[in-house]
Amino acid sequence: MSANGKPYIREVSRYRWYFSSPRYLRYMAREVTCVFIGLHALILLVALRRLSEGRDAWEAFLQNLTGPAGVLLQLVILVFAVYHSTSWFNVTPKAMPVQVGENFLPGGVIIGAHYAAWLAVTLAVLFLAGAF
Repeated sequence: MSANGKPYIREVSRYRWYFSSPRYLRYMAREVTCVFIGLHALILLVALRRLSEGRDAWEAFLQNLTGPAGVLLQLVILVFAVYHSTSWFNVTPKAMPVQVGENFLPGGVIIGAHYAAWLAVTLAVLFLAGAF
């Protein structure tokens, strides 16, 4: 309570509050990356639609996707997807603590397990795609 009997209400910027702390900025960056994840999902849905429309529509879609703008868009999406994944992996020990007996697994073990699973799935997809 303040001297006049009213509760103290701290002024917080409505739109730029996350610039006040690096932790808040990382949080908001992680939240913004979901827009790019959604954009990638939308591209996949459009790809399915073009595939169902026939060969000409599919080839036109691929031509747009392999053009300079399409490649740049995919690279931007990839960067944001990697940031999104790594930032979530790094907060996993706080969101999903694993208890073994009376003790909890160290955060590094949980994070390492996620990265190992990510690597294994990536290698499996590349193998199934014929990359090696």
